[in-house]
Formats: sequence, structure tokens, C-alpha cells
Amino acid sequence: MKMKSKLKPLIIFIGLMLLLTGCNQIVLNPKGIIGQRENELIIDAILLMLIVVVPVIFMTFIFAWKYRATNKKANYAPKWHHSNAIEVFVWGVPIIIILVLGTLTWRTTHELDPYKPLNVPGVEPITIQVVALDWKWLFIYPKQNIASVNLMQFPVNVPVHFILTSGDTPMNAFHIPQLGTQIYAMAGMKTHLHLIANEAGDYFGRAVNINGSGFSAMQFVARASSMTDFNNWVDKVKKSSPELSVDKFKQLSKPSENNPVTTYKAVSNNLFDNLVMSFMMPGMDLSKGHQD
Repeated sequence: MKMKSKLKPLIIFIGLMLLLTGCNQIVLNPKGIIGQRENELIIDAILLMLIVVVPVIFMTFIFAWKYRATNKKANYAPKWHHSNAIEVFVWGVPIIIILVLGTLTWRTTHELDPYKPLNVPGVEPITIQVVALDWKWLFIYPKQNIASVNLMQFPVNVPVHFILTSGDTPMNAFHIPQLGTQIYAMAGMKTHLHLIANEAGDYFGRAVNINGSGFSAMQFVARASSMTDFNNWVDKVKKSSPELSVDKFKQLSKPSENNPVTTYKAVSNNLFDNLVMSFMMPGMDLSKGHQD
């Protein structure tokens, strides 16, 4: 019975580890250059901090063993109180690590600025306007004049310029973990984000700023496909979808949860820009862009 009681914690630990083997750490599995650079930054920061953490863990066990009560050979120095070598090590190593981390963070903060365009020679970026609503995501393609809810599609290896805002909802944050940076979406304001997918696939997107009861289900699919598949999708949307008029947008803006993927073959003129301006000009007509 005693043996079983001793094995119980070990069995529980092994069971938990087996459960974790099914976890997919998507942040650490990037599929775009921005995501890869951010992943490298995370790993570099962890390795630098482990320079302090690992020795401390080992020294905890070493000191506990060496200076145990039964070890009569250990030096006993009750009046010892200072060591220049230890002071230099304890203060010097963390200072060096902080300097390296600070330099690394400062450099990558500028290199990975979300407002900084991604330039791929001979490739024209695609623009997607993003509107955070309760509790769904609306994606407007101004050049293609189409829109979709909870699904966005774009060509692989093509820079994507996201322009984000929010409807009449709390501030939110837009994030596609495998592609990179999150960015906030705020009513009456525009934010910008530049990402690229270097592998085709469906990527998980989500809201990462708690904004009410439907927050947990405020997710979307970011689909990176070939240019041919993207063009075919655009053509399909234009042929088989309704139009996103101002009235339909107002209906869509009402709080709702678990919205299915919906597409629109045409979008009311300047809907995105008029939505942003409407918070600065109360009573503004979204279809005409002026005050009533």
C-alpha cells in the first residue's frame, strides 16, 4: 500500500504529460516571416534568461546537498559575510543579460514594426480592411469590392496590408498567431498591420481582448492559398453572394455569437472609411458620408 501511495504522484505527472502531447503550440509553429522572426525573438529571450535560471536551479540542489547537517566535511564559516567574486557574478551576469535583451528588443521592435510595409520584389500587396464587431470579424476587400465574415482568404507569399477599426463595440485586438503580431482595433480609429504567409493553409485567428460574453467564440479562419485559388474564390463570391449594403451592415453589427461564414459580392461605397468617420461626426449617414 505504501508503494502504491508513492507511485500515485508519479502516475498523475506522467498522465498530465501525455495529455499535453496533444497540444499544438501554434505560436511556436510560425508560417510567415514575421511570425518566424517573433518566434526567434521568444527563443533568444528564453535562452538568455536560462543563463540565470539554470545555474540557480542546480545550485539549489548542490548547496542543499553539500551543506546538509550530516556532511561534516563542509566548511563552516559563521562569520563570513562578503565575497567580491560573488558580488561581481551576481550583479554582472544579469546586467549583461539585460543589456543584450534590451538591444535585441530595441532592434526587433523597429524591424518588426506592424506599420512597416513588407516588400516582396515584383509582388503587389493585397489590402484587407478589418472591422471588429460583436462578436464576429468583418473583412472588406476594397480592390476586389467583396467582403466576408469570419473568413479571410489571401494569396500565399503576398504581403497583406490590414487596416483595422472597430464598430460600435469595445476595443478589441486582432491576432493570427502563426503569422505574427497582434494589433488593436478601436472605434473611430485606424490601425495598420503588415503580415505575410509563406505556406498555404488555414490559420487560426482570434480576438485577444476580452469584450463581452461572446469573446471566446470570436474566431476566424485566415486562409492562405495559391493566387489561382484566391482569384477563383473572389469570382465565386461575386457570383453567388448578396451585397453588403448599409442596412445589412447595421444588422450585422448587432451582437450575435457563433456566426457562420458569410460572403458579400459588393460593399457599400466607402463603408469602412465612413464607419471610422461616423464616430467623429455623430449622425453621419454611412451610405453618403455626411451628416444628416
